[in-house]
Amino acid sequence: MTPTQDPRFVSRLTRDTLALILAGGRGSRLKHLTRWRAKPGVPFGGKFRIIDFPLSNCVNSGIRRIGVLTQYKAHSLIQHIQKGWGFLRGEFNEFVELLPAQQRIENNWYVGTADAVYQNIDIIRNHAPSFVLVLAGDHIYKMDYGAMIAYHVERDADMTVGCIEVTLDKAREYGVMGVDDTNRVRSFVEKPEHPPAMPGRSDVALASMGIYVFNTQFLYEQLIKDADSPGSSHDFGKDIIPGIIDRYRVIAYPFRDVQKGRQAYWRDVGTVDAFWQANLELIGVTPDLNLYDDKWPIWTYQEQRPPAKFIFDDEDRRGMAVDSMVSGGCVISGSTVRHSLLFSNVRVNSYSLVQDSVLLPDVEVGRHCEIQRAVIDRGCKIPSNTSIGVNLDEDRKRFYVTENDVVLVTPEMLGQELHHVR
Repeated sequence: MTPTQDPRFVSRLTRDTLALILAGGRGSRLKHLTRWRAKPGVPFGGKFRIIDFPLSNCVNSGIRRIGVLTQYKAHSLIQHIQKGWGFLRGEFNEFVELLPAQQRIENNWYVGTADAVYQNIDIIRNHAPSFVLVLAGDHIYKMDYGAMIAYHVERDADMTVGCIEVTLDKAREYGVMGVDDTNRVRSFVEKPEHPPAMPGRSDVALASMGIYVFNTQFLYEQLIKDADSPGSSHDFGKDIIPGIIDRYRVIAYPFRDVQKGRQAYWRDVGTVDAFWQANLELIGVTPDLNLYDDKWPIWTYQEQRPPAKFIFDDEDRRGMAVDSMVSGGCVISGSTVRHSLLFSNVRVNSYSLVQDSVLLPDVEVGRHCEIQRAVIDRGCKIPSNTSIGVNLDEDRKRFYVTENDVVLVTPEMLGQELHHVR
């Protein structure tokens, strides 16, 4: 029996893998949503945070040794992980470790994705994995990493890069791989003006997902070499990958939905428009991302809240939600919610209308309000008789309005300081 025919082949690989989730990014394109939190800590999908998706993918894939590398304004992210991800059993060598920037090796904070891993190289050595899986902590998707690691081993790769198919016009926003007919990476360019198309496809390119599998000894060698290289930005995409593709086996792993024969679901919710759209996609009858999938659950921490409540049934004062997702603790009091997503503990008071909007936890909407095409940040108290998304010229004077006319509202914009800084 060959190793790949062993029914425990994949489980042995995942058991010998250490996952490192890069969760230190600011996510500046999300504007005010990341003023007080790192991008992986941003709420998503009614009850989750972005970091829950790569964490859940690890657990569901059988990878139970996980390090989360934090840096920028990580307090709420750390709290969330401590509360919601403490169920792994240390007796079985299972863990989610928090690895904040702490100048373990250099006298500086993390300066790039490769540097973040390098500065924890002693911790990686102590865990002694056979493979290291490096993940971005700020994307929304469901993926079995075991299949990717098995692909890496079967192809005798030194490094494997997870990738998605994107149209050539969108490929300019990503690191793009040029591959041959065997999916061996022959070129890698960050945000190219003229992205190379896939073999046999003139309309799409292979873009990096920021997911990498390394043979551990090979990773050590490349991290040390990069750390000693003057002028390096110490980034996997800009420095490590371009420097190894000519001499080592770097393989592309296309992320596809095998059953449906198409590109699998993956979203970079890096802008306010993308964040708003990805949340509202979940409301659809058959959304591409199925949060109701018992076979691949998304784990998280959630506060104990009562069920959502809809009150009053008068002709002009009816508590109702249509084509919407409403989380626990919400009270829809004599108001109407249409095609919107409400996180936990949101209250919408009488005679108000919320439509095509995303309301984060602990938002309260006063009476006689109208909110359309908006993202309302956590803790906002919307005064009665407020209109948002109705008159964009007026909205631009107080709030942030995106290129696609989505209005972002934060407590500070309303004069409500939730965070007091001297």
